[in-house]
Amino acid sequence: MADELTFGSVIAEARKGVGLSQKQLAERILREDGEPISPQYLNDIERDRRSPSSDHMVKEFAKALKLDADYLHYLNGRFPEPERRERMTPEQFEKAMVAFRKTETKSGGRR
Repeated sequence: MADELTFGSVIAEARKGVGLSQKQLAERILREDGEPISPQYLNDIERDRRSPSSDHMVKEFAKALKLDADYLHYLNGRFPEPERRERMTPEQFEKAMVAFRKTETKSGGRR
C-alpha cells in the first residue's frame, strides 16, 4: 500500500485484495437513487481525484469491501452523520481531539 493512506488507496488495495475489477466493484456501490456508480467515478476515487459525495457512499464502500465505515469516514476527512449532528461544546471537542491525538501517537500514527 502507498506510504500515505488515503481513502482512494485503501479502497484500491481492498478491492484488489478481494479480487474485484473496478467494473465489478462499481456495480456493487449503489448511489442513493439505487443506481451503481460508474467505473470511471471509482477510478477517480482510487486515484484521489474525487471523494465520495455522501455518508451513504462511504457506507456502501465499507459494506462492499468489508471495511470499517468509521475508518473510511476518517480517511475521507469527515465525521459520520451522527457525530456531525451531535454538537459538542468547544471544551468537549478539545478533549476529544486530545484523546484522539494520544491514541494516534500511541499507535504510531503521525501527528
